[in-house]
Amino acid sequence: MSKAIDRFMEAARVQDLHPQVRRFPEGTKTAADAARAIGCDVGQIVKSLVFMADDRPVLALTSGANRVELAALAAACGAQDVRRATPGEAREATGFAVGGTPPFGHVQAVRTFMDEDLLSLEEVWAAAGTPDSVFPLTPAELLRVSGARPAALAEPG
Repeated sequence: MSKAIDRFMEAARVQDLHPQVRRFPEGTKTAADAARAIGCDVGQIVKSLVFMADDRPVLALTSGANRVELAALAAACGAQDVRRATPGEAREATGFAVGGTPPFGHVQAVRTFMDEDLLSLEEVWAAAGTPDSVFPLTPAELLRVSGARPAALAEPG
C-alpha cells in the first residue's frame, strides 16, 4: 500500500472504522471515474473538496452529482469570501493530493461540511488517500468520522 493509504488507515483505526479499501488502477480521481469503476451511481461518490473561506481551509463533502454553491458554503461557515483551494493549499491543509483526499485523517483540523443530499443514501464511497483508492460507508458513519456539519451546499438545478 502507499504511504497515503497507510496514513488514512491509521486515521480510520483511531476513529474505530474498518474500511474495505478498493483500488482501481484506472483511477478514481473524478466522481464519474469512481462511479464507473465501482459500478454505482455518481451521486453516491463523496467529493472531498477543499475551499479557502476567509483564507482558512474548509472541507466540503459533496455528492458526486452536485456542484458546491459558493454562497451556500460561505453562509454555512460564516465567511465573507470563499474560493476553491489551489492543489497546493489543499495538500497543505489535508496532507493528501487532490483526487485522493479522504473525508478525515488530515494533517490539521479542517472545518468540514457535508452536503445534505448524501444523507438520503444507503451507502456512499469516499477517497481513501490516493486517486485510485476508495471505500464504502454509510452517511451516518461519514458524519461521525468526519465531524462534518450537514448543510445545503448544492447549486440549484
